[in-house]
Amino acid sequence: MSSLSCGIVGLPNVGKSTLFNALLKKQLAYVANFPFATIEPNIGVVPVPDERLGKLSTIVKESEGLSFLPPEVPAVVQFVDIAGLIAGAHKGEGLGNKFLSHIRETDAVCHVVRAFSDPEVIKQGVSDPKTDFEVVETELALADFQTLEKQKDPGNTPDKESIERWKVVTKLKSALEKGIAAREIQLSLEEEKIAKQLSLLTSKPILVVLNINEEDLVKAGKIEKEYAGSLGLNSNQVIAVCAKTESEIADLSEDEQKEYLKGLGVEKSGLERVIKKAFATLGLITFLTAGEKEVRAWTINEGTDAQGASGVIHTDFMKKFIKADICDFDDFIKLGWKKAREEGKVRSEGKEYVIKDGEVAEFKIGV
Repeated sequence: MSSLSCGIVGLPNVGKSTLFNALLKKQLAYVANFPFATIEPNIGVVPVPDERLGKLSTIVKESEGLSFLPPEVPAVVQFVDIAGLIAGAHKGEGLGNKFLSHIRETDAVCHVVRAFSDPEVIKQGVSDPKTDFEVVETELALADFQTLEKQKDPGNTPDKESIERWKVVTKLKSALEKGIAAREIQLSLEEEKIAKQLSLLTSKPILVVLNINEEDLVKAGKIEKEYAGSLGLNSNQVIAVCAKTESEIADLSEDEQKEYLKGLGVEKSGLERVIKKAFATLGLITFLTAGEKEVRAWTINEGTDAQGASGVIHTDFMKKFIKADICDFDDFIKLGWKKAREEGKVRSEGKEYVIKDGEVAEFKIGV
């Protein structure tokens, strides 16, 4: 199971649980098709929608003369439902300490903010999307500041490592005092390595989910741009969904979901967009493998070389790596392995070759 995880955070009554429960329904549908170990109740493991896998399965069946379609195994993202936050969490208010320790264990933070109007849902502690986002970000920044305050000044020491570490701590502290999140601070590669050891909460990539009214879904793109500007974020980091709608359509079949969304003037479900954007927010891509046993999407960080990618399949592959056979996706779904090789569409690449999203790979491994 993938350990890539996105923590869902937000103030009370913003629709965080509704969104998470809709994700859980998506997980249950997925688990029914793919065996998983027991999953904790506050973790939802959901597949990254990937239309390429169905096409791969079809061409493998045809080109290999199989009587069955090889099973599809998509990449997954873990969503962690984190206890609701209130102002003062960094001082342990509410479930503050638990809240912060759970975020520390995730790879990215998904802020859910309320942009819907519903007189039946109490708005206690919730103001407007911008203020709510800032309350959560402030709590994370204050917790980071506490972490940095605990670091000891090494004083006059010949230990270069301690001096470098202290320089980074000072740089981060100074930026946080000015209201700059750790993720926005320009650091060199060496400084980044030091900063990573501090596990700062505001260094994590973020995604903001605007929970909007169903009738506003048709103008989701416009709303995303508008709020991205007001929050000082890239429009790729903001996504508008209606958690109530997602919860209602989660029990419908795929075709029924499409029909329902079409009636709302929407092409893709909000959950699908959240999952894809969470994946992109983490700086991840997938490469594909295709054979009789399965067709599968494997998760790697953008910029991973062929040797590193082979290690995702099995750690031993990295040590015994010889070469990678690479085929562009479009060529593969026209030809399959055998014909692609015959027509010179398969490239033989060495360990330093950087894998691109959607490439079909087969690794040659020594004994």
